Amino acid sequence: MRDDRGELGERQAEDWLHERGLRTVVRNYQCRAGEIDLVMLDPDSSDTEVLAFVEVRLRGPGARVDSIDSVDEHKQRRLIAAARHFLMSHPEWCEHACRFDVIGISDVDGDLRWIPDAFEAGND
Repeated sequence: MRDDRGELGERQAEDWLHERGLRTVVRNYQCRAGEIDLVMLDPDSSDTEVLAFVEVRLRGPGARVDSIDSVDEHKQRRLIAAARHFLMSHPEWCEHACRFDVIGISDVDGDLRWIPDAFEAGND
C-alpha cells in the first residue's frame, strides 16, 4: 500500500510540474547509487533548458519529519550520486544546466510544496 501511495504522489507531482511547463525525461531512474523519482526538463526563462532531478516526498499524518525536511544530507548524497550516474549514462544531457528539486506532498490534504534548486551538488 505504501508503494501505491508513493506512486500516486509521484504522478501528482509530475502532473503538477507538467502544468508549469516542465517535460518528463525519465520516471524512476534507478542505479546502484539510488533512485531519482523524476528527471524533468525545465524550459528556463533564459535560452537554456535546465535538467531538474526531482525528489518527491509524501508524508502522512503523525510523521515525525516534514516531507521537505526528510531530504536530509544522506538522501541528498544518494540523489547526487544517482544524478551523476544518469549524466554519465546519458551524455546527451551533460551540457544542460542541472538542479535538484524537492516536492513535498501532505497525505492529509494533498497540499503540494515545490522547492526548485533545493540543494547543490558541490564539488566533492
